[in-house]
Amino acid sequence: MSGLLSFLLMPLAWLYAGVMAVRNWLYDTGRKSSGNFWPVPVLSVGNLRVGGTGKTPHVAWLVRELLSRGQHPAILSRGYGRRTRGYRLGSPQETAETFGDEPLQYYQDFKEQVPVAVCEDRLTGLSRLFAQPQVGTVVLDDAFQHRRVQPDFSILLTEQHRPFYEDYVLPAGRLRENRTGARRADAVIVTKCDADLSVARQQEIEQRVRRYARPGVPVLFSTYAYSEPVPLAGSAAKTGTCGPEIVLLTGIAQPGPLRDYLMAAGYHIVHHADFPDHHAFTPAEIAGVAAHCGPGRCIFTTQKDATRLLAPALHTEIARLPVFYIPVTVKFLADGAARLRQLLPAALKPQAVV
Repeated sequence: MSGLLSFLLMPLAWLYAGVMAVRNWLYDTGRKSSGNFWPVPVLSVGNLRVGGTGKTPHVAWLVRELLSRGQHPAILSRGYGRRTRGYRLGSPQETAETFGDEPLQYYQDFKEQVPVAVCEDRLTGLSRLFAQPQVGTVVLDDAFQHRRVQPDFSILLTEQHRPFYEDYVLPAGRLRENRTGARRADAVIVTKCDADLSVARQQEIEQRVRRYARPGVPVLFSTYAYSEPVPLAGSAAKTGTCGPEIVLLTGIAQPGPLRDYLMAAGYHIVHHADFPDHHAFTPAEIAGVAAHCGPGRCIFTTQKDATRLLAPALHTEIARLPVFYIPVTVKFLADGAARLRQLLPAALKPQAVV
């Protein structure tokens, strides 16, 4: 957004920020109830900014950590972008349209090992999820502004190159609420960092974050680690068949890091079909992408986009194309992973399950 447009929209941003400030004040003072009466620990991963801070791989990291400690975690998401309503529990029959692309990715990653549910009402979702056997911890995906639920531990994410402390409230910027909302976080993770981010730069970022976070709240730094391309099920992709020229297909908020990684890995992106976040691809759009996929060229996409490419309406088009997705995981800088493990509450300790 240009500086002039942001300036012109600032009065609306002040109005929106005021509404959100009153809402938060009502919760902070107890005039609106915020539940914290769960039979098991509830952890939250969220952000202040609209989209693209890396919630999905960080939730996955947290769930894997819980599993490694003998926990029985479950994931609850709103299911943004789905065409259904109410509570749904992940199953092999769910699609991105019925379940949401991010929750479906969780389900595909963890299979039956971790229950994954969606519900726009988090209180209802929690009560239904607790009825599942052997749920020992619940991880809330993108629930930082859902004040009706008070988690036992809240992680706030912010990008290195788009930090919340340099942003403004909607519509002048991309923040969902004022920067001071960071005070609710129990830990702040600066995401998508340069792998060689210097200690001096980390300290500078940490100082700016601490202007808004509570005293003593740790500030950690993470980056992305990409893996080898994986053939998309149902496509014509075969391992080892891709040349250096590729077509990139994305429908995520911030495709830049993936582009940078692919170019650094020696690939030449001949065409980038860049769609909005959570975009529901159509057969015509896939056919348009296929037009750029000549001999020796493959189509690369993200794991989240791959869930939407499995839609039944796209089967015919996808079956003709060599489509691969690039898995991504979180890697913490320095001793960030060890510090986060120490910070997590009693949820990481073996306990009885409901």
